[in-house]
Amino acid sequence: MAAQNPPRNGEGDRAKRGGGGSRALQRPQVYTARKLRREMTLPEVLLWEQLRAQKLGMKFRRQHPVGPYVADFCSMAAKLIVEIDGQAHDRGKAPARDAARDAFLSAQGFEVVRVAAKDVLDNMDGVVALLRLKIDSPLHHASGMVPLPASGEDVR
Repeated sequence: MAAQNPPRNGEGDRAKRGGGGSRALQRPQVYTARKLRREMTLPEVLLWEQLRAQKLGMKFRRQHPVGPYVADFCSMAAKLIVEIDGQAHDRGKAPARDAARDAFLSAQGFEVVRVAAKDVLDNMDGVVALLRLKIDSPLHHASGMVPLPASGEDVR
């Protein structure tokens, strides 16, 4: 009987774990999000510099998968999604796709704020002020509902 060489680089007769193909095929949103993080547009990069490291007092994630979609920026604590829209969002079927996407995200309890890429480039202070207002607003509730008075409070 001839001596066999030991298995190399994961070869061998062990059962393979996981199944279902590569990870990219199991969760395509994660693969897409990673790709989008590497290929961010200039307005996305500039806004990310303002949002990262909790500069607005809230943690944001960039290119974060939410259901079948990838949000440009997402604060899970505030249930706030920020989308940067370029000119392509105004043409063709894009407005209908954006409306369907916003409806899905709203049903998940998120508030979606759409910001024009031009506004990020021309008026960053205004965009940051808008986001700060959304985060700091005591009436900000992701469901869009105003809370009911607590029991015992006078309702007029």
